[in-house]
Amino acid sequence: MADALDLREWLEADGLGGFASGTVSGVRTRRYHALLLAAATPPTARQVLVNGLEVWLETPTGVFALSSQRYLPDVVHPDGASRIVSFSPEPWPTWRFRADGLELEHEILIQCGAPLALATWRLVTPADGVRLCVRPLLSGRDYHALHHENPVFRLAPRSRDGERLVFAPYPGLPAIEWLANAEYEHAPEWYRSFLYSEERRRGLDAVEDLASPGVLRFDLSGGSAALFLATEGALDGAGGALASAERVRAEETRRRAAFASPLQRAADAYVVKRGDGRTIIAGYPWFTDWGRDTFIALRGLCLATGGLDEAGAVLRVWAGAVSEGMLPNRFADAGETAEYNSVDASLWYVIAVGAYLERRRSAREAPLLRAAVEAILDGYSGGTRFGIRADADGLLAAGAPGVALTWMDARVGDRVVTPRRGKPVEVQALWLNALAIAAQWQPRFRAALEAGRKSFGARFWNPDAGALYDVVDVDHERGTSDSSFRPNQILAVGGLPLALVDGERARRIVDAVEARLWTPFGLRSLAPGSPGYVPRYEGGPRERDSAYHQGTAWPWLAGPFVEAWVHVRGGTRAAKLAARERFLPQLEAQLEVSGLGHLCEVADAEAPQRPGGCPFQAWSLGELLRLREEVLR
Repeated sequence: MADALDLREWLEADGLGGFASGTVSGVRTRRYHALLLAAATPPTARQVLVNGLEVWLETPTGVFALSSQRYLPDVVHPDGASRIVSFSPEPWPTWRFRADGLELEHEILIQCGAPLALATWRLVTPADGVRLCVRPLLSGRDYHALHHENPVFRLAPRSRDGERLVFAPYPGLPAIEWLANAEYEHAPEWYRSFLYSEERRRGLDAVEDLASPGVLRFDLSGGSAALFLATEGALDGAGGALASAERVRAEETRRRAAFASPLQRAADAYVVKRGDGRTIIAGYPWFTDWGRDTFIALRGLCLATGGLDEAGAVLRVWAGAVSEGMLPNRFADAGETAEYNSVDASLWYVIAVGAYLERRRSAREAPLLRAAVEAILDGYSGGTRFGIRADADGLLAAGAPGVALTWMDARVGDRVVTPRRGKPVEVQALWLNALAIAAQWQPRFRAALEAGRKSFGARFWNPDAGALYDVVDVDHERGTSDSSFRPNQILAVGGLPLALVDGERARRIVDAVEARLWTPFGLRSLAPGSPGYVPRYEGGPRERDSAYHQGTAWPWLAGPFVEAWVHVRGGTRAAKLAARERFLPQLEAQLEVSGLGHLCEVADAEAPQRPGGCPFQAWSLGELLRLREEVLR
C-alpha cells in the first residue's frame, strides 16, 4: 500500500514561498518533502528546518506506529502507512488511522502569511490510557541540499517555557519554535540513511541524516494533540497550543471557504509575496518565480479567477525589472543575480498586461505598465541581448551560440538541445500580439505590426505538412526553415488575443496537432517519429534534459490548443461544449495522479504516461483554469 500512496503528493503553501509537502503514505520521497520549509527572503532563500515526524501510539495493549520512513538499502520502517484507512486533501491534508481497534484523525495545515505549520491528532472515539508520541526530525539546510550527521548540530533546546521550546541547530539559520500541549523528554538521537526514492529515480543524491532532539508525549485520553512548528517569532502572542490550534483552524476554514472552487483555492498557492508586491511561484517544490512561467500562469491563476488586485501587484513588481527591453527569465535566488536570457518572457508580460488592462482600463498602474510595455517593444525593435532584434521583414529574430532563448530551453552541459535560433514561430505570434496590444494606445507600433503580419503569412506556411514551420531563417540564414512538427505553431491559432492564421489553414494546423501531439497530459513537444524524439522523460539529469522538449508532454499547452480547437470551429457555444466534453475530463483526471488538486509540469510522451518534473506547476494549473473559467464559458 505504501508504494502506491508514495506517488500521490499533497501541498500546503504559506504565501511567502515556503511550504509543507509530502506523500499520502507519509514516506518522504523527495529532499523537498518537509513540514517546515521557510523562505528567509520571500519567496527565495528557502530552508528546510523540520523535515518530518516519527509518530507512534501507546495504548494499554501495545505500541503502534503511525509513520513510515524509507531507509537504505530500500527498506520501509516502521509500518505506520499500513494503518492508513483514508486520506483527503480537502480542506487540508487529513488522514484516518486505525490501530488497536481505535480510529485516529491527523491533520496538517499551513497558516497563510506565516512560516508556521500545525499538526493535530485526535481520537475519533475517546478512549482511556492512550498516548501519542512524536519525534520531530530536524535539519537546517538549503532546500536543494541534503543533511548529514555532524558534531556541530545543536540538539539541546535553546530555551524552554511551558508548552514552548526553541531550537537553534546552526548559527545563521532561523531558530525553530515548537508549541505543543505535550510533555517533552529530551532524548537526542540521529536518524541515519533516509532514502528518497524520487531523488534516486531522478539520478540525484538521495540519502540524508536527520536529528531528533527528543520526544513529545500527548495524552489523547484527555483530548486532542496540537503541535506548532514555526520559525522563531511566528508564534509570538499565540497563547496555548490547543487554543491557538482552534483559532488557526477557524481562520483557515474561513479563508479557504471564500474560494469559488478547490481549483481556485489550489491556484492561490502560487501567488506569493515579493517585497511589497506579489509574484507567482513557477512550481513546487523546486522552482521560484520565473518570468515566462509567471506571465503565462497569471491569466489563469489571477485574471480568470477575478484576482485583479493580485494580478496588478504582480505586474507592478515585474515592471521595475525591465532592462534593455528584457525581463528576467528568473529573479535572483540567494546570492545570485537576475538572469536575462529569454526572448519570450518579456513578450508574455505584454500579453498579461494587455489582458489586465482590458479588464481595468483605468487602473492606477496603467501608465507604469504601458511604459514597461513600450520599453520592451522599443528595446526589441532597436536590438538587445543575444541577437534579439526586429528584422527588416517585421519579424523578430533571436538567438546566439550557446544559449536557448525560447521556452524550449534545456541544455546538457554546453549543448543546447533545441537551440531554435532565427525566427521561432511562437515568438512571432507573441511579438505581433504584443505590437497589437501596444498599438491600442501608441499608434507608432501599427506599421511594424502590419509588416510582421504580412511576412508571417508568407514565410511560415508549410504546404507539404499542412502546418507551420517551427523556425524560419534558421541560425539567421535567410530563406531556411525548420519543419520539425512541434506544438509551438498552435500559438498562431489559439492562446493569444490575435490569431495569425484563420480559415482552412488554421483548421489543418489544429487537426494535425491533435492527431500527432495531443495526449491526456497536454501536447507533446515533438511528434513521434521525428529525429531526436524521446518517448520517456526519465533517467538522470542529462537524460531528462535531453528529453525535456523532444517529445515530453506539457499540460500548459492544452490551454492554447483547446482554445485553437474552438476557434477553428467558429467559437460557437456548441464548439465550446464539445471541447469541454472532449478535452477537460482528460486533463481533470490528472488532478488526482501526482500533485493532488494540481497539475504536474510534464509527463511521458507515450502511454502509460508517468507524470514528471514538478508535481505542482503554476502554468499547467493556470491554463486549465483559463479554459474552465474563460475560454469554454
